[in-house]
Amino acid sequence: MEAPIRPGSDTVPTKYWHVLEDSRVQCDLCPRFCRLREGQRGMCFVRGRLDDGVVLTTYGRSSGFCVDPIEKKPLNHFYPGTPVLSFGTAGCNLACKFCQNWDISKSREWDTLADQASPERIAAAAERLECRSVAFTYNDPVIFHEYAIDVAKACRERGILSVAVTAGEVCPQPRAEFYRNMDAANVDLKAFTERFYRQICGSELQPVLDTLIYLQHETDVWFEITTLLIPGENDSDSELDEMTRWVAAELGPNVPMHFTAFHPDWKMMDKPRTPPETLARARKIAVGNGIRYAYTGNVHDERGGSTYCHACGRQLVGRDWYVMTAWHLRGGGECEFCGTPCAGRFESEPGTWGSRRLPVRLSEIR
Repeated sequence: MEAPIRPGSDTVPTKYWHVLEDSRVQCDLCPRFCRLREGQRGMCFVRGRLDDGVVLTTYGRSSGFCVDPIEKKPLNHFYPGTPVLSFGTAGCNLACKFCQNWDISKSREWDTLADQASPERIAAAAERLECRSVAFTYNDPVIFHEYAIDVAKACRERGILSVAVTAGEVCPQPRAEFYRNMDAANVDLKAFTERFYRQICGSELQPVLDTLIYLQHETDVWFEITTLLIPGENDSDSELDEMTRWVAAELGPNVPMHFTAFHPDWKMMDKPRTPPETLARARKIAVGNGIRYAYTGNVHDERGGSTYCHACGRQLVGRDWYVMTAWHLRGGGECEFCGTPCAGRFESEPGTWGSRRLPVRLSEIR
């Protein structure tokens, strides 16, 4: 049974909606355009109709906080080696059968949201924990739009960066407001066919492509792309060729692409794990189509996880899982050997966080 929508400190009004002729209210945050009667929740579960408007019901509530290496988002070209304070809420506006965070994204239990924190408290905790950035992750920050933006603004006041880990399913107007407040993003490009998006994710491909084009051509947000390769579903040579050609042509060669391994989960337990050979093949296709920075993930592959200069081919950043094994960048990110710039956001020295994962309770941070 769904939790009733009630006014409270965690329920706040939103602005991306309008009233339809039949008196329903349409949510205009994402391309689902949920049409709601009084008391109804949207597909995301955390937005619903209350008093003739749409409200967010999880403002200031989190499913938990953890300090991670930034490479885990994954972001390999955004201040490598630095720690990021990660958190999410509950719910999701997609219905991916392979969801690997389904206990959070599909949660309908308010006990999931045990940790409460104001934007200012999160920013202060990130500063106290010496995190370079805060990441909205585990579930899609699009659905907690207002909360994520307020956290990002509070972080910006303290010099802390904001990272969105997202599926990219968002409408143009809220998208513009959202990314004005973000510094980096990792966007899931889950496949390159409408069939996959409709049958396996319950969504559409084109809004994701629109978000990627918007990020590249209308913002200064640093972003990278992740594709989880599922055997027999989105891992064919032809689809990978078409996808990587599109990225190179529409976004340019400098956008890093991460090809990660699937493991059976939630409603897709009948598929095998992704063989490492599939990831290596995807990486080879991407590089062959002009992608300068292609990575493998969720498998032990030091070469596939490391960064190389696209001009001279020398290793720039060595990685063994989330442990940095080499650093050959100088200044703001130039190759130590030939001076060619490496695309991304770099400082003169890498961070030293390593592979640690540190769960935290904000109530215990002073």
